[in-house]
Amino acid sequence: MLSNASLKKTGSGWEFASEEILEDFIYEHLEILLGLNVLDRQYIVNSQRCDILAIDSQKKLVVLELKNVEDRGIVQQLTRYYDALLDEKPFSDKVDYQQPVRLVAITPSFHRDNFTDRKYHTLDFQFLEFSIIQDEDKFYLCLKDVDNGKISKAILPYQELENDLDIPAPPKALLKVVNNLDAQQQEEIFRIRQKILGFDSRMREFYYEGSIRRYGNGNKKTSKFSAEFCSNTKGELILFLWLPLQDTKRIVRTLVYTDWKDKLRLVAPCPKGIGVRNYSVPKNRNRAGIPDGFSRVVISKAIKTDDKSLDSLVNLALQKWLERI
Repeated sequence: MLSNASLKKTGSGWEFASEEILEDFIYEHLEILLGLNVLDRQYIVNSQRCDILAIDSQKKLVVLELKNVEDRGIVQQLTRYYDALLDEKPFSDKVDYQQPVRLVAITPSFHRDNFTDRKYHTLDFQFLEFSIIQDEDKFYLCLKDVDNGKISKAILPYQELENDLDIPAPPKALLKVVNNLDAQQQEEIFRIRQKILGFDSRMREFYYEGSIRRYGNGNKKTSKFSAEFCSNTKGELILFLWLPLQDTKRIVRTLVYTDWKDKLRLVAPCPKGIGVRNYSVPKNRNRAGIPDGFSRVVISKAIKTDDKSLDSLVNLALQKWLERI
């Protein structure tokens, strides 16, 4: 019996600590969330392992596949389950196999390929996006049908887990630069690194040409990047984030110059290297020449953001990275 669901704080909100914990919660609250009665979980049929099998009020078989992260192959996976289940017809005393089988995919988001795969399919697929919503001191799991917008939710008893359980020690190259900074700056740098690496299980830290470390998925040849640490000739640590351009879907490497305390100095596109030669700034500036609405920070007009803090820019970069992978 699941008493508390283990959750992790991420750059974009909250997530389950593992797919197993997500499955535990859905399994125990299936009737509340979807009005279904459970038949079995982790049911193996023809070498296929189905997350949850259930029936609705009309004895229609419902197959549920759960993912804690976006998955491009979930439609094909459910199709394989469907084929194996029709061959074996388990629970035939409870299931009416004369009715079409309902295939339910539950993930935090759906890749565009999922919709393409479903578009040309003849089976009955339902796409449900899940999210964890905090309302004061209470948490809820919400399921949203992407086709009709219908939402169901259940109270989510939770236990917060620290995100740094599997985060590796900082690399020597980073420590060498950070050791020259004061304690407050060091703490902020390690906090940002932890936020990036703890955001998603697919995030990796690796060396890239000219950098101390880059952060992204896969390997350095195929990775979609989200952040990078570099140092300049003065020994300063510089942060780069992959942020969206104005009026376009393009994501660009962006220099985020900060004192690693409480001030941003410059946010501007920087495709290569560590310096920005040309950038545009907001027209409305105060007497000191600083753009209005930003406390001592120049935000290039090319960058699509109203954010005014380092944390919010990191959160934006992480969210955009998640949308691209």
